[in-house]
Amino acid sequence: MAIEVKMIAKDGAKVPVYKTTGAAGADVCAFVDKPLELKPLERIAVPTGLFFEIPEGYEIQVRPRSGLALKNGIALVNAPGTIDSDYRGELCVILINLGSENFVINSGDRIAQIILSPVIKADFVEVSSISVTERGENGFGSTGVSGN
Repeated sequence: MAIEVKMIAKDGAKVPVYKTTGAAGADVCAFVDKPLELKPLERIAVPTGLFFEIPEGYEIQVRPRSGLALKNGIALVNAPGTIDSDYRGELCVILINLGSENFVINSGDRIAQIILSPVIKADFVEVSSISVTERGENGFGSTGVSGN
């Protein structure tokens, strides 16, 4: 099933592409005038030259590419990033270099993937108490470590 998402691509920008029939995410590419050098622990908003009209009731999630993460330590600072249906500005991807070497980003390089996802809004209701569970208030790491 496909949902139509209207978009504008600046002249020379690459339209998002699903690389395989089973791919959940469509690759998006950098759209830069000159190569960008990302130093270790540096972060930068990389333009894509893409503008979307996302249907109401949906969002686009911006996610990292696993190959960039494994091979170069390149990640998204706010993964997954959300593009709201009422945003009309250019999609920029906030990358961070968690690797130990400088990383160069050229125009046309695949830098992230995007996924169209439905949004279900909540009706937040203030009450005087909430139900009790076995876990209760135990937070981070309270359900055990894998293998234990």
